[in-house]
Amino acid sequence: MSENIAVLGLGLMGTALAETLLAAGHRVTVWNRSAAKADPLTAKGATGAATAAEAVASASLVIVCVLDYQAAREILDGADLAGRTVLNLTNGRPAEARDTGRLVAERGGDYLDGGIMAVPQMIGGPGALILYSGSPAAFDRYEDALKPLAEPRYLGEDPGLAPLYDLAMLTGMYGQIAGFLEAAALIASEKRPVREFTETLLVPWLHAMASAQPRLAEEVESGDYATEVSNLEVNRVGVANLVIAFEEQGVRPDLLLPMKELIDRRVARGHGAEGLSGLIEELR
Repeated sequence: MSENIAVLGLGLMGTALAETLLAAGHRVTVWNRSAAKADPLTAKGATGAATAAEAVASASLVIVCVLDYQAAREILDGADLAGRTVLNLTNGRPAEARDTGRLVAERGGDYLDGGIMAVPQMIGGPGALILYSGSPAAFDRYEDALKPLAEPRYLGEDPGLAPLYDLAMLTGMYGQIAGFLEAAALIASEKRPVREFTETLLVPWLHAMASAQPRLAEEVESGDYATEVSNLEVNRVGVANLVIAFEEQGVRPDLLLPMKELIDRRVARGHGAEGLSGLIEELR
């Protein structure tokens, strides 16, 4: 079913969202602070709006994708939200999503928050995922319209859940990148080929290690951190050795040091026999 959809914010991601919705046959109105960014989309059939309020008035589903939540709220200020669904795909924090949801509800609208787990080039293609939370009625109403953008995953009524999961997934990604950078720097210190190491050794190893994470998750949920593999005392020695090796190779171990400090602290508290999952108690 074709929907009237407004897209506010035409950066790389907002433009990708609008283009995909147009290609899916929806009636799309677009707005951006810099009006010229709308021109390529109007050439493809979108309707350009002179103001954000005009764009909102044209649509039943209003998608906001801007720099931050403050900008999102400023854009929606003064617009008639009554009877409309606001889908905020702006990256932010759970508390911001909950506050924005309350503001939209006070003005008579339904609210959905979303976390885009994709780069703009992936929108509309395989592998793209968007996390949603907020009004269940609004999600049910627009799920089919949103499916062309990415696989939709609804997490629950609390609008803060989508940004919570988004930030958690980004945390895992940054941790992985940190590990890669340290490993690459170590290999490069001996002028060895980093790409070959990454493709033939590191990536298969990380895939194998990732398969253990569901088991670690069970340990976190149960609070039972007993292990049949290397305990924290063994890991304490191993990570200390890593840091020394990095220094000897002339490579800064900066991205490893927080993990070393965490392990050292947990062992000092008398938990050296636990597995790595026990470190979560130092983060809580």
